[in-house]
Amino acid sequence: MAGEEAGSKLVRLVSFLGAGVICTAAINMWRDLERKSVQQTTQAPEKASNLVNKALDS
Repeated sequence: MAGEEAGSKLVRLVSFLGAGVICTAAINMWRDLERKSVQQTTQAPEKASNLVNKALDS
């Protein structure tokens, strides 16, 4: 009985740790996606202004 109880506790612990790792990875991926999205939106006006400056210089 004690061996089965310890085994089930170990399985629950490993499952909990695995879920934590998966959630942490998902959160980091989400943050990267958000960061890349913000970078792209801030770079778009810069590219447009560079094109305007090039057109004016020509």
